[in-house]
Amino acid sequence: MKIKMDTLTHSSITTYRSLERPKYPFCPGCGHTLTNDHLNAALVQLQLDPRKTVVVTDIGCVGMSDQYFDVQAFHGLHGRAITYATGIKLANPDLTVVVLMGDGGVGIGGAHLLNAARRNIGITVLVFNNLNFGMTGGQHSVTTPHGGRTATTRGGNLERPLDICKTVAAAGASYVYRGTAFDKDLPARIAEAVQTPGFSLLDIWELCTAYYVPNNNFSKGALLQTMQGLGLASGILQRLDTPELARAYREEYAEQRGKPVLPPSFIEKKYASALTATTRVVLAGAAGGKVKSTASALALGGMYAGLWATQRDEYPVTVMTGSSISEVILSRDEIWFMGVAKPDLLAILSPECLSQMTSQLRAMDETQTLYVVPELAQQIQTRAHKIVFNFDRAPIKKSLALTATAAMVRHANLFPLAAFREAISAGQPAEIAHENLKAVDASEFVI
Repeated sequence: MKIKMDTLTHSSITTYRSLERPKYPFCPGCGHTLTNDHLNAALVQLQLDPRKTVVVTDIGCVGMSDQYFDVQAFHGLHGRAITYATGIKLANPDLTVVVLMGDGGVGIGGAHLLNAARRNIGITVLVFNNLNFGMTGGQHSVTTPHGGRTATTRGGNLERPLDICKTVAAAGASYVYRGTAFDKDLPARIAEAVQTPGFSLLDIWELCTAYYVPNNNFSKGALLQTMQGLGLASGILQRLDTPELARAYREEYAEQRGKPVLPPSFIEKKYASALTATTRVVLAGAAGGKVKSTASALALGGMYAGLWATQRDEYPVTVMTGSSISEVILSRDEIWFMGVAKPDLLAILSPECLSQMTSQLRAMDETQTLYVVPELAQQIQTRAHKIVFNFDRAPIKKSLALTATAAMVRHANLFPLAAFREAISAGQPAEIAHENLKAVDASEFVI
């Protein structure tokens, strides 16, 4: 963006159009030219600081518009312009954010449009609605009228067009307007929308001279007749005075701004570990078997013993069904990579996880150790040193992962068991901590 500084110090800015790109790239007669000129006139009327004004676009013919204005700009994926604009406004509510998108973008990003209106985020959306996808060859869009002929509806569109204005009005938009690119008062309506604190949308009907006009013998008069024939009212259709999200958010959490959401938590070294080499541990069991929480306790116990620790979990979206796998790395040095392709210690606690362990079992050799429950001992073939748990004297089935991991901590001498005992009790209610400690005590007998 290059703006002569004198335009910012004089009493008025005469244009927000780029002096380096004086001519739009649109087809002759394209409505985008008119609408962009109306936007420029509205910006001149408002005399906004170009450094605090952001034009957001996505894909489609209208997506080329941002580079023709000397303001801040953001260009992204088709249908996602509203999401970018929402983030920009939330990050800095003092910015004026204007979204330029086509009817194609409305269809692709419909969920974003609905939620922006529902949230009442303070952005202004100009829909350059030319009733078809112009950039890709004139395919039908969500606003193509019933009977409209396009590249994908040669015999006439059978779908009902989306009423964009009614949709966002129902969702709670603060300002809703429908008109055409030919409206003389459009700059004033755009200016009104920009000045509205909440979510504003202008559905601006245009002519696509490349496709929709020749395919439908369309014209300005036909455009107006189509709007009327569909029973779509024009003009300002809704004005509401409701709180704008970005400012409401800042006001609600003003005292917490710049502060951490949670207070910092410090982990004090209380024990010493004899561990000399980085050790990669994998706990593999069934969902609901406390694998993830046990791995967290293992990592915390390592930190109590002065070690660096990482944890990576893998589990299905279902609850209490399928496998649960956790990878924990313990090291005296800072850890920069969390993946575990070749475990030093692998505990397999249930058949649900076997299919996921194939490559890791294949990678292990005689220098690594596999810990396994008795029912899977014969089924698993590996070069790793195999140790079979014996739970006959430790009948704590619902805490199998805790007991097995505690036994592994003892056997591999990862760190003092007292560190693990403290870790599994940290932040737990007394009755749960008591049950956890019973499971750890039972580990004395399983190897």
